[in-house]
Amino acid sequence: LQTKMEYEWKPDEQGLQQILQLLKESQSPDTTIQRTVQQKLEQLNQYPDFNNYLIFVLTKLKSEDEPTRSLSGLILKNNVKAHFQNFPNGVTDFIKSECLNNIGDSSPLIRATVGILITTIASKGELQNWPDLLPKLCSLLDSEDYNTCEGAFGALQKICEDSAEILDSDVLDRPLNIMIPKFLQFFKHSSPKIRYLYKPEVRKNVCRALVMLLEVRMDRLLPHMHNIVEYMLQRTQDQDENVALEACEFWLTLAEQPICKDVLVRHLPKLIPVLVNGMKYSDIDIILLKGDVEEDETIPDSEQDIRPRFHRSRTVAQQHDEDGIEEEDDDDDEMDDDDTISDWNLRKCSAAALDVLANVYRDELLPHILPLLKELLFHHEWVVKESGILVLGAIAEGCMQGMIPYLPELIPHLIQCLSDKKALVRSITCWTLSRYAHWVVSQPPDTYLKPLMTELLKRILDSNKRVQEAACSAFATLEEEACTELVPYLAYILDTLVFAFSKYQHKNLLILYDAIGTLADSVGHHLNKPEYIQMLMPPLIQKWNMLKDEDKDLFPLLECLSSVATALQSGFLPYCEPVYQRCVNLVQKTLAQAMLNNAQPDQYEAPDKDFMIVALDLLSGLAEGLGGNIEQLVARSNILTLMYQCMQDKMPEVRQSSFALLGDLTKACFQHVKPCIADFMPILGTNLNPEFISVCNNATWAIGEISIQMGIEMQPYIPMVLHQLVEIINRPNTPKTLLENTAITIGRLGYVCPQEVAPMLQQFIRPWCTSLRNIRDNEEKDSAFRGICTMISVNPSGVIQDFIFFCDAVASWINPKDDLRDMFCKILHGFKNQVGDENWRRFSDQFPLPLKERLAAFYGV
Repeated sequence: LQTKMEYEWKPDEQGLQQILQLLKESQSPDTTIQRTVQQKLEQLNQYPDFNNYLIFVLTKLKSEDEPTRSLSGLILKNNVKAHFQNFPNGVTDFIKSECLNNIGDSSPLIRATVGILITTIASKGELQNWPDLLPKLCSLLDSEDYNTCEGAFGALQKICEDSAEILDSDVLDRPLNIMIPKFLQFFKHSSPKIRYLYKPEVRKNVCRALVMLLEVRMDRLLPHMHNIVEYMLQRTQDQDENVALEACEFWLTLAEQPICKDVLVRHLPKLIPVLVNGMKYSDIDIILLKGDVEEDETIPDSEQDIRPRFHRSRTVAQQHDEDGIEEEDDDDDEMDDDDTISDWNLRKCSAAALDVLANVYRDELLPHILPLLKELLFHHEWVVKESGILVLGAIAEGCMQGMIPYLPELIPHLIQCLSDKKALVRSITCWTLSRYAHWVVSQPPDTYLKPLMTELLKRILDSNKRVQEAACSAFATLEEEACTELVPYLAYILDTLVFAFSKYQHKNLLILYDAIGTLADSVGHHLNKPEYIQMLMPPLIQKWNMLKDEDKDLFPLLECLSSVATALQSGFLPYCEPVYQRCVNLVQKTLAQAMLNNAQPDQYEAPDKDFMIVALDLLSGLAEGLGGNIEQLVARSNILTLMYQCMQDKMPEVRQSSFALLGDLTKACFQHVKPCIADFMPILGTNLNPEFISVCNNATWAIGEISIQMGIEMQPYIPMVLHQLVEIINRPNTPKTLLENTAITIGRLGYVCPQEVAPMLQQFIRPWCTSLRNIRDNEEKDSAFRGICTMISVNPSGVIQDFIFFCDAVASWINPKDDLRDMFCKILHGFKNQVGDENWRRFSDQFPLPLKERLAAFYGV
């Protein structure tokens, strides 16, 4: 009888009114009211049947407005997340049955809320305890009622997304065996279910469910792949753009799966034209993009056009021998040609899919693309020509090798398109050319680089804002590729960039800062000529003076100045004082605001710590650029006290930037850092935690710089850091940058305090040698190797087992200083003499030939 009673639960009218009142209040914009509501909700959670009221409002109380009912369901969802195991049985059963009975509610919002609730309960490990859930949802797919079918599909889709693993386990009898054929039935035209497919919403959900399954259970789709691909090809051309977009996601997801190459190869002749066709602007896109407005440079930007920028905090890294290509992947050249309309659309998705497929098939894709490109690139309709240029850019990375023979003809054609009368053609051409910048720079400069640069600089001063933006971004990419090749044209480049200052509206100014910063990074000290400084600094300082301390435009400007200061070195001296002062003020202000906020959070807002992070990074740039010249500025400020606070901030990025600055100040003016070392070292020790990779990396690097300055006085601090460093260098999957910095720091500690570090030699010598063999000869590598040699002389037995790795690391030097070469010689010959000629011969026979030859030639062993 008891259970029967539970199911016929009825709310108490007064209780119901109280809860409705709360739901209404929680929609109030007033934060004080919201706080009170939160407290009341917490109190109500003490009552077991509170959750019955919530489900009742969601599913039964049709008289209430939808937002209130949905909110009731979302609060219930949070309760399920937090307290589900404490719900009484009756309450749980009531909620489950109400959910299943209302999955087909006539309101899309309520259906979605019920779906979220079901999948939250399911993800609580409840799929086992709710055996009729999946069968029930699957049978609801057959309902004649559109809402029910759509609701069930939505719920299943969310479950596939959240509980993928368990859906294919024996725990549940592998429900996917039933679910997938069920989804596939939707495509079988003989069945009456085809009636649903005329409803875009259902077509969209079918596509989305398949994409989800592709990500989690590819093996289950494989047997049906041919049919699925055929179906998705049709849907990618659906009249309804939303359906086409969902279907297009399928190609993007499939292209990222290892089996893509085999599965899709026979469908490429059909698929490629479909994707290329999807890359044209639709009529609605052109209207939204104001594609017919050519000149808009005088129209101010509206604030919502300006996407928030994220500052990439400073990470200290070593330089490598390999052709200077960093393998940290920069996602800067993504398809950002039309990011002002809805961020993701069929055009972008098709282009992204083509880009990934080009990386899968490489040049095998070209026979399918080239015939299409011929038609598109020279088409008389601008929309078609524009899509062809986008195609050319999308395949640039994957098909680069195969495209090379065509580039001598294509690049001049593209350079011509830079002056097309349509702004949208000019802007996409900028992007596509930037994707081929690497090749352009590899040819004699007069052939393509010079004409490309000349035209791009004209586009930077285009009368259309979108073109200005695309040209600035493309030019930054070109700068990164060309580096010092640009030096002969510096005056001309600076002329253009400085003129753009007076011309640009808000949004593009921010991109212009980036182009100038990248220029400084790319040409370095070549920028340090009085006439260049005269051109560049006044407009930058003018902007600097106009911006208020709380203006976020300071971020890109500070980043830009940081690059400029590093490049100009002593040339930045006349400008450094006000810049330095302001950075210190920004740090101080932010810390003060944070303290107020900690003490009285309801009275004081939390500060935006990005101001402090960017300021610390610019101070690092100044210290690096000015070197010893920064000494008098540091002497007159309280920067070390501020850094002591920053180094203990709870936000990792703040710590990361403050450790970078600590290392740079240690190099530039150690006399001011030294008195603080006793306070700083314990903090550095606690930050050697590889969970925060960049923080750990910068702390490690700073310890190495400090040890070089401290010399033997580093001794008392070794126990605070050595064990963590040895642990990090032995961890699997540690990123390359962190390994290299850790090895250098261990070497430096061993250089200044060999007696303390050498006993642990055997624990780190092998990873130490392998992580330093690829970095360039430089000061850091030099001091690290001196350290390892000193430690070997203190503890020779520590290297015996891994001596081959030491030999390999020594051979990685191109030209060590004479005294370091002598150290290497001593150790190699010492080892050889100790083991005897016969053993040495057997030992060195294991060496790869280049290593053997190198050691013989350089060190006579």
